[in-house]
Amino acid sequence: MTGPDHRPTPHLVVDADLLAANVAGMARFAAQRGLALRPHAKTHKSPAVARLQLEAGATGLTVATVSEAEVFAAAGCTDLFVAYPLWVDAAKGARLRDLAASATVSVGVDSVEGARALAAQLPGAAVLVEVDSGQHRSGVVPSEAGALAEGAARAGLDVRGVFTFPGHSYAPGVRADVAAEEASALGTAAASLAEHGVEPVVVSGGSTPSAAASNAGVLTELRPGVYVFGDAQQWELGTVEPGTIALCCVATVVSHAGGNLVLDSGSKALGADRATWATGYGRLLDHPDARITSLSEHHAVVAWPDRHLPEVGSRLRVVPNHVCAAVNLADELVVARGGETVDVWPVAARGANT
Repeated sequence: MTGPDHRPTPHLVVDADLLAANVAGMARFAAQRGLALRPHAKTHKSPAVARLQLEAGATGLTVATVSEAEVFAAAGCTDLFVAYPLWVDAAKGARLRDLAASATVSVGVDSVEGARALAAQLPGAAVLVEVDSGQHRSGVVPSEAGALAEGAARAGLDVRGVFTFPGHSYAPGVRADVAAEEASALGTAAASLAEHGVEPVVVSGGSTPSAAASNAGVLTELRPGVYVFGDAQQWELGTVEPGTIALCCVATVVSHAGGNLVLDSGSKALGADRATWATGYGRLLDHPDARITSLSEHHAVVAWPDRHLPEVGSRLRVVPNHVCAAVNLADELVVARGGETVDVWPVAARGANT
């Protein structure tokens, strides 16, 4: 195959060796702490990456939607957790029943109403109760997890345990505090289940920024996602070093207007995410002092640190702020080793939002 630079830009390139090292590193970390690893596949949306994770020791995959589960089940991934409080109507119930014929599928619940709706469509379904550990998105108050678990069990579901997502770990200087909040919330929730006669076999949490501080005395399972590729957010948080970032968007310099650099990797290639603390709309891997100061659909304006701008027509490697969003905008991932393309992986679960 030809080198990735021969392809039209913008396109996403994955460094095969860095990807393999990231997969192996998280698998080793989890194993050393006696934790199951169930990585979130919404980051890569790729059966090829999923296979690498499973071969490295992951017990299964986490997904966000039924359609993501369908894609990975069709690719031979047989243990899937939909970490989302689904509302299961007849149509979604039929899809879950079809899934259950080829894979072990568990689902998140955070209301008795949701549990009853699921039980009506898929009696005996395995579920985990979602608890809020501080992000304040979905999930019940930890002390109320047992009452919900009891209600779900009475509705005919198989309650396996509790889970949370410590999403507020995506901020500077908070990972240890957030991991402590996660452990407290999950510990309280697990005790609440036991008080209501439900054994919490699975106590699941973790995120890429907080994984290193996760409490293995409370958790039984980790579900990080971004670690496989890394991104500019994790770079700026100090979670990853730039030399470990395995995915970049290759972009072309199209203009020097206003004394700035303009690239063709706009929001339709990189995604538009920018946390309030982020220093830009993405980073340039080989030029860490440069900053993407504005982003529109097809333009990325870069403030360059000196007057020696790269030539118009040259190509640069851009690290997206949020790699999950960037991958979902791409049809394929160009896989490279030593600067040469060795494979092309379809983003099979792109747009799998239902």
